[in-house]
Amino acid sequence: MLRDLIQKYIEEEKIPGGVIHVQRHKEILYRDSFGSFITRNNERKPVTFSTLFDIASLTKVVATLPAFLVLLDRKQLSLKDPVQKYISQFCYSDINIEHLLYHNSGLPADLFPPVQRDEKRNILEEILTVVPLFKPEKEVVYSDLGMILLGKIIEEVSGEVFDTFVAKEVLTPMGMHQTIFNPKGEIRNLIATTEKINDCFIQGEVHDEKAFLLNGVSGSAGLFSCLDDLVHYAQYWLNISEQSVFDPVWLQNCHQNTFKHRGLGFEVWNGIDTEVTINSNWSIGSFGHTGFTGTSVWMDPKEELFVVLLTNAIHYGRDAPKKEFRQAIHKSVYDMYIKKGAYKNETMD
Repeated sequence: MLRDLIQKYIEEEKIPGGVIHVQRHKEILYRDSFGSFITRNNERKPVTFSTLFDIASLTKVVATLPAFLVLLDRKQLSLKDPVQKYISQFCYSDINIEHLLYHNSGLPADLFPPVQRDEKRNILEEILTVVPLFKPEKEVVYSDLGMILLGKIIEEVSGEVFDTFVAKEVLTPMGMHQTIFNPKGEIRNLIATTEKINDCFIQGEVHDEKAFLLNGVSGSAGLFSCLDDLVHYAQYWLNISEQSVFDPVWLQNCHQNTFKHRGLGFEVWNGIDTEVTINSNWSIGSFGHTGFTGTSVWMDPKEELFVVLLTNAIHYGRDAPKKEFRQAIHKSVYDMYIKKGAYKNETMD
């Protein structure tokens, strides 16, 4: 059972806490909250369905990708537009928006030396001077830098700051009212703490160092969200004909038109790539994304199945077995509900 698997990771202090939602054909198969976390005031607090999480790189597909689709649908930009069209200081005329979304632009994964929270660095200026590792469309290197650039392009085209545009044009229309950048006030007490820095756990501030130096707002990271909002998000992608926020064709293209194991923004299981971050038992064409803090959303259009799994795994340190845990959970989901043809809900009492 999923609960037994989760409890084992909790007892072994591999995962501090989290929430999970498994759904197929609009039927909830399993939903649970588990574990706890230590607040910035050194108090232990249980994880509940109301707990917010720093979703880290899920920001790329929850905020940046949908914001781009809004502008694309309005014909305010196109996939083939070069980055230089919107950011003139960018040096490489052969890199376009599509390359940033497919992570095949040639831009490196990160800045070097790695960014630290207590530094004073101009992140965007550094990205603009980064030398690509290869020509576009040669291979895939998952890059935060490209998504940060895409966030800036969205600002240039929309004429609004990124978080304002995302809130107005993406999150509010989608009904994701608990998903925000830079949470303020009492809401910060609802957020699961992430890593301990200087003897104090980070709570209510973005964990990602580049996003932190970008004042908490980035195309790569920075969003905080909760289980129900991300369940709502997953339903948009698996029930595209029942929504009116996005053009259904573009929603399909994001995971059906692929370059190797990448769609537009998403990772896509192609049946070949052995480094899939979720689990290779799922249907070919399954797609989703993960976040460094321990978050993930994974969807299977063929089976109309999805799993939202939110944890603050790095509460125990950056070496927490996030990938191992995700893969174990997703294999268990497949074995229970697909392989064995099980449709009965797992008890949650």
